[in-house]
Amino acid sequence: MLAQLTLSQTLPATPSATHLLVLLPKAKALPKDAPHHELLAAVLKRRDMKMDELAKSPVAANAANGALVAWGMLDFEKDMFAQQVQVRKALQLLLGESPKSIAIAVLGNDAQRRRAAELAVYGAWVNGALLPVHKQKNERKPLQKIELFGYSDKKTFAPLKAQAEGNLLCRTLTVLPPNELTPGLYRKRIEEIAKQHGWRHEEFDMKKLRKIGAGAFVAVAQGSDPEDAAIVHLSYRHPKAKQTLALVGKGICFDTGGHNLKPSRYMHNMHEDMNGSAVALGILLAATQNKLAVNLDCWLALAQNHISPKAYKQNDIVTALNGTTIEIIHTDAEGRMVLADTLTLAARAKPGLIIDFATLTGSMATALGERYSGVLGNRDDLVQRAVNIGKQSGERLCAFPIDDDYEAGLESKVADIKQCAQAGEADHILAARFLKRFVDDVPWLHIDLSSSRCENGLGIVASDVTGFGVAWGLGMLATA
Repeated sequence: MLAQLTLSQTLPATPSATHLLVLLPKAKALPKDAPHHELLAAVLKRRDMKMDELAKSPVAANAANGALVAWGMLDFEKDMFAQQVQVRKALQLLLGESPKSIAIAVLGNDAQRRRAAELAVYGAWVNGALLPVHKQKNERKPLQKIELFGYSDKKTFAPLKAQAEGNLLCRTLTVLPPNELTPGLYRKRIEEIAKQHGWRHEEFDMKKLRKIGAGAFVAVAQGSDPEDAAIVHLSYRHPKAKQTLALVGKGICFDTGGHNLKPSRYMHNMHEDMNGSAVALGILLAATQNKLAVNLDCWLALAQNHISPKAYKQNDIVTALNGTTIEIIHTDAEGRMVLADTLTLAARAKPGLIIDFATLTGSMATALGERYSGVLGNRDDLVQRAVNIGKQSGERLCAFPIDDDYEAGLESKVADIKQCAQAGEADHILAARFLKRFVDDVPWLHIDLSSSRCENGLGIVASDVTGFGVAWGLGMLATA
């Protein structure tokens, strides 16, 4: 549940709120109409700070009435990500006390106040809501009310609220422990959400997947007991839509690595290997709430990668849904296997664009760390648009090549293709080359989510699990 928002165009002389955020445009002089401007002047003097240094470090102090006031400054010449970070830092000075309500005052010209209001309200929504925890005593309380002063256009906030709901759904699912989000339990949650929002719901369980010949997916999922894996298909339709787009999400609810077992260090947090499916669900939820004039098909590959006598193993040869034979090289490259058949199903419907989301490769995390995610695709203009939307949304993407000569790394002597290369170099590129075989010639983007988790938050989001991809995906849909 997100905090209730109230709006006022005018700035109060003395706000009564117990927690107040004041956002100023970058300037060298202190505006006299800023709430508690005399207190801010005193704080800056005590810290020997110049006014424009607030653009680097927000400050906070207690007012005479006991209220905690935080001041931040936005440099509107900087990119969206930098602005988001400044607002997050300022908000955390207040949200760290788990207040029931906060007030936000924005200053500047009309455009500056709008931007500051969008960032602050969205930041308060995504960081004021609580993610699931399993403590006997949880001292954090959810934010219940936001009072915004200085900007009052209600139409601005409906899309942002939907986006915040999508981000929160994504992060909530991602942090759930693996015993609470098995493929079977995940399927039940999805079915409930689908009913709430009127989505068409279809499941391809293991029996059906074996029948249709989805051998790549089945190879991974057959190692689990019970066999509760499935490909789930959700559909959203709008009467004025001119095209249909497909979202595909990797939903590995826990990844042991299979027979190529991960060491403890790399198995920790592998319950989050379903994050790609959560991103796709978050986008679908926000698009539905925004009533976007686009048709969406959402395909979720839900499974686990376990060790068992039935689990797939190195040197197995399996046949994917599109007839491609695959030589298994490493059982920890399971994500591309479940995505292969899921992409085939998505491509058969001939959508105008397929976007898949996956925490797919360690090599992408090695290349980029946890602050960017990677994008690859089969259309140069699409990849460039993806990078541009990343800059605009604050969810930054770095483009990687997918040239034909990389295919040599996947050549097999005994099958149509290797699952991966044994050496592991450029695995994020080879994984994309592998996936490309299963989308036919449908326009396609692959998002390798190396920034699904970032210690101490990323951009506007303060939690370690970031929900990266929801805001970016909505930006892509808006420009489709």
